Amino acid sequence: MSTLPIASALAEMTPVGLGELIDLAALQRRVDRKYVVPLDQLPYLLGQLAPDARVLEIDGERAFRYESVYFDTPWLASYHCAAYRRRRRFKVRTRSYLDSAQCWLEVKISGARGSITKHRLPYHPQYRTTVRPGRDFVDEALRSEAISPTAGSTLDPVLVTSYRRVTLLLPATASRVTVDTGLTWQDGGTALRLPDLAVVETKTSAAASPADRMLWHRGMRPVRISKYATGLAALRPELPDSPWRRTLRRHFHGTAPWVAPAPTTAHRTEQEASCV
Repeated sequence: MSTLPIASALAEMTPVGLGELIDLAALQRRVDRKYVVPLDQLPYLLGQLAPDARVLEIDGERAFRYESVYFDTPWLASYHCAAYRRRRRFKVRTRSYLDSAQCWLEVKISGARGSITKHRLPYHPQYRTTVRPGRDFVDEALRSEAISPTAGSTLDPVLVTSYRRVTLLLPATASRVTVDTGLTWQDGGTALRLPDLAVVETKTSAAASPADRMLWHRGMRPVRISKYATGLAALRPELPDSPWRRTLRRHFHGTAPWVAPAPTTAHRTEQEASCV
């Protein structure tokens, strides 16, 4: 589908700068709701939000290329904590903003009632495929959240995701909406794409946002999807996938992985894990 209808809807929105967006809706502790939305539904969604929403704009651009490298232990502790629905779960990743050559090392903690806490450290892009320079930061972030499954273990790159993101600010509720398209996952030399779907994520302090209510009105409900865990489950069918099985069957079924030209991640085979 052409991106022109999306661009037209975005053009109707008032821009917001990154600094103002963070000041108004940093939401480092938040509730996330994720939706898988057909691309042809995006113009309607963005058009309905346009009167009140503001769109992140940097140097005249409103859609940005992202790359995330996810790290895990040799026994995939982070993945298995999610697969077995442990009460407290974690993800470690580097996030690169390819259009601005910026990079962050991030630790995300999932807690009770879907709450998310994110710890971030500015990171040199040349280190985006390793946590070694930031390992003390990672360990301290996990300790601060009473999680210690990585003690004495390496954290290796496991999965790379890439996509284009649009970020909206809903000022009335100080909430955010992200729209990710061009979704690609790469595990070693194998990759997977979902070219006809978008992942729409609402980020609020707790209550549903206007975007949530609009999606509900269109018959769309939050789904269990994690760019790391669901993507890895799709590429490694031998892994436990119970939390995302419905999403995998509905949206990933029939999407064949393809051989990527440049392997960037390590493949792990051990599957037992422990998590606090």
